[in-house]
Amino acid sequence: MSNSTKEFMLNRRQVLGTVAAGAAALGLAACGGEEPAPAPEGSAPTGDDLGDQEPTALDAEAYDALIASGVTADDATVAASTWAQGIKDAGTMRLGVVQTSVLFSLLNEKDNKLRGFDAGLSQLLVRYILGDESKFEITQVTSDTRESVLQNDQVDAVFATYSITDERKKLISFAGPYYSTQQSILVLADNDDITSVDDLAGKNVAVQSGSTGPGLMEELQPDAVLQEFKTDEEARSALAQKRVDAYVIDTNMLLSSMMKQPGTYKLAGEPFGPEDPYGIGLPLDSDGVAFVNDFLAKIEEDGTWEALWKVCIGDRAGVDEVPQPPAIGA
Repeated sequence: MSNSTKEFMLNRRQVLGTVAAGAAALGLAACGGEEPAPAPEGSAPTGDDLGDQEPTALDAEAYDALIASGVTADDATVAASTWAQGIKDAGTMRLGVVQTSVLFSLLNEKDNKLRGFDAGLSQLLVRYILGDESKFEITQVTSDTRESVLQNDQVDAVFATYSITDERKKLISFAGPYYSTQQSILVLADNDDITSVDDLAGKNVAVQSGSTGPGLMEELQPDAVLQEFKTDEEARSALAQKRVDAYVIDTNMLLSSMMKQPGTYKLAGEPFGPEDPYGIGLPLDSDGVAFVNDFLAKIEEDGTWEALWKVCIGDRAGVDEVPQPPAIGA
């Protein structure tokens, strides 16, 4: 992220360019990306009321063609994994997903299809196991429910820009990682007082419950006054309404927010904190980890991962440089 980010408001194309150009150095991901909760009657306006706009469209035809051309596993490969064979026997894969993550998993209300980088990976995996990318059913998840749906056997896998942490690995297993991110600070476009984590001391800061943001803020800036929200929409609305001074979460989530309301927000300072890899959530100790890691290796080697990145992010920004995915199993 260039220092010029501090000085001017990013419009939609600049935001997309930042996504693509920064991806090579940082990667992009979000800890969450939830369906917004309905506002109670008489409540303050939400982000939609504050001027959300349609983000730059993904090429649905190119995306669908890419997914339909994905590799399929042979019977022996599937049979070697109890997890994968169970999905094949069921004839459908149960996916835990979000529907409002602009770059990674967004529901197209016109054709009722999910598209984006995470959505594409999940559909490619469905095709890999079942030979048909349409054979899945979805359960919407939030940052707070991703572990429970796996523990309760409601889903076979969670694709939800899911940060890999040691605490979460006590409850579930992860395949991957396949992308990584850092934290960033979102402020209103006319706010020049906050330019780094140091400036958040004594400030009211929105964070998303269940994400890595609260813990990292308590470590790096314990003097910030944290306000936790269940969804990105709620946190972003609180910032727009000046009920908080800043919003801290993964860079990609903030860039998606900026795409929805060009000119309303800006990123304050540089991304911070440790690299935050994220992966595919699976049941604890599942042998599906090895199976999915082999799948990820295949689509990285055959160029599908790169093609998916281009159609979901790169082509939308007019940028050809493709980020390097993190080492699988790291």
